Amino acid sequence: MLIRDAAPEDAPAMARIYAHYVCTTTASLEETPPDAAAMAARLAETTERYPWLVAVSAEGAVEAYAYAGAHRSRAAYRWAAEVSVYAAPERRGQGLGRLLYDRLHAALAEAGYVHSIAVIALPNPESIRFHERCGFRRIGRYDGIAYKFGKWIDVEVWRRPLMPPPDDPPPPRRPRSAQTGP
Repeated sequence: MLIRDAAPEDAPAMARIYAHYVCTTTASLEETPPDAAAMAARLAETTERYPWLVAVSAEGAVEAYAYAGAHRSRAAYRWAAEVSVYAAPERRGQGLGRLLYDRLHAALAEAGYVHSIAVIALPNPESIRFHERCGFRRIGRYDGIAYKFGKWIDVEVWRRPLMPPPDDPPPPRRPRSAQTGP
């Protein structure tokens, strides 16, 4: 499996993967899946500051993707990145999420980020186990904060330290390429 930086031409595959989660689960709290153009725009808007990665099969198919973005918009939060990972439904449970998160977290740490933040809509024991195995710990909960599929949803915030917090940190840098494999 090749892990590489996401490119605009990956947007249709990423949109297709993500649409499953938007339309059938609360893993994403979006209600309408973005199309390929919207996914490409998201990629273009964030990759100056945050990595987006894809896992590509030997046949060249995008099987999963992971990305980071701003946790909060205020400047004091700039050392924290919010992360997500999505695998094609038929590729879940095959280690792609862990592979992508490992590379994503390495890229974030190298760029100077201190914290990785994940947001998990509940109930989702599979995501909780996955994030625990990836080094995340629960740091907060919002009860009944979101509404989707006719019900109120609790959301938890999880944090993974990427490095010890420096006393006087420089601003994070643009992440380097994260390509590995094949």
